[in-house]
Amino acid sequence: MPTEKKTTGEHPAVAMLKGSDATKIKVAVTDIDGILRGKYLHIDKFLSAAKPLPDGGFGFCDVVMGWDMMDQPYDNTALTGWQHGYPDALAQLDLNTLRRVPWDSQTPLVLGQFLNPDSTPHAACGRQTLQRVLKRAEKMGFQIMTGMEFEWYNFAETSQSWAAKKGVDPEPLTQGMFGYSLLRISQHQDYFNAIMDQMLAFGVPLEGLHTETGPGVYEAAIAFSTALEQADRAVLFKAGIKEIAAGFGIMPSFMAKPNQDLPGCSGHIHQSLSDGSKNVLYSAKGTHNMSPLFESYVAGQVACMIDFAPLLWPTINSYKRLVDGYWAPVKPTWAVDNRTASFRVISSSAKATRLETRCPGADVNPYLAMAAVIAAGLDGVEKGLKLTSLPITGVNQGAEDMATVPRTLIDATRLFQQSAIARDWLGDVFVDHFSATRDWEWRQWLDSVTDWELKRYLEIV
Repeated sequence: MPTEKKTTGEHPAVAMLKGSDATKIKVAVTDIDGILRGKYLHIDKFLSAAKPLPDGGFGFCDVVMGWDMMDQPYDNTALTGWQHGYPDALAQLDLNTLRRVPWDSQTPLVLGQFLNPDSTPHAACGRQTLQRVLKRAEKMGFQIMTGMEFEWYNFAETSQSWAAKKGVDPEPLTQGMFGYSLLRISQHQDYFNAIMDQMLAFGVPLEGLHTETGPGVYEAAIAFSTALEQADRAVLFKAGIKEIAAGFGIMPSFMAKPNQDLPGCSGHIHQSLSDGSKNVLYSAKGTHNMSPLFESYVAGQVACMIDFAPLLWPTINSYKRLVDGYWAPVKPTWAVDNRTASFRVISSSAKATRLETRCPGADVNPYLAMAAVIAAGLDGVEKGLKLTSLPITGVNQGAEDMATVPRTLIDATRLFQQSAIARDWLGDVFVDHFSATRDWEWRQWLDSVTDWELKRYLEIV
């Protein structure tokens, strides 16, 4: 479970491990796509790496920031690449993330982040990028609280069976469109209960878990927490679900749109802001119980949604989800308790008041998606932006003249690369590096011959 850091003396996580029978520890970092990459360390190596800097830390090959999710090195990045020989980057362990993995014999696990040789934050590290935004929020006087929700498909497949099918026609865990179904839960009770119970023991408590509309689709809401803790939980949730499911012969997928005829998978982000004593988004005197600061926060996300687009929709497939009529919002709209809007204002009470950003897909890197939505909102607060559009009603009623979001990754990437707002909040080096990785992803798609092309052209032309 996450631990609290003492102000002086040995960190309690180190003291606990020294007094335990642990002989090995899992350490993990995320790559640019938010996928956990890690290794086991012997306890002695871990205790050495866990020392405060400059004595602590350990080397981790910087290729994890220089290749895609299929381990293909990028050919267009300056920050890392063949030209540098893929040296070790300095990985710093965050001992506050210590927890045990229930389904791996209670093996301890600690998350890390990347630093430059001079111990400054590494520009390509997603966890560091989020912290950059949160430090700016702190200077503004705000603590950010967040909660993430994920939808994902579950298939009656294994990595071996999926490879044998050559990536075609996965078998859903259950059939039909049956959201909030107790019947479907009962058909896989052991798996369902394992998710709830083992995630709780893993330090990733879930507020709720239910079936969603779609064959084999589940949705989980991760318990609210501070933003960095929530992003850590989200990364561990996605990785943990895959490991738990493998024990049941199930293959989960957080792909945004696995089937063109079915709804896609979202990654909603709930946010509230505190000044240390109260929720500053709430005002009993405001319209819809929204404080002027809340209005500026929403206005910032409405104005900046497109600037941060590839952080919300990071893959080729992300944009297949952005289709009218399938729940995913396709315009930068806001509304009061309307799930068809990109930005859903929930303001029933001081305790519950928050913004739900509904446009990200389940395929996001949680660190980067959270950095994007918080930065966009705080940009509106810094500039004192006003909501110039009215809340939509129904499905985009009142947004007829509003532009839709980009429909391809490359269009979104070009806007992101040119965005002064993105560069201000995330830094030039990160924007250039991430843009290069998305350009690479787009070129892999351009070079691919798809089953759609074969079905359409092979016989006829």
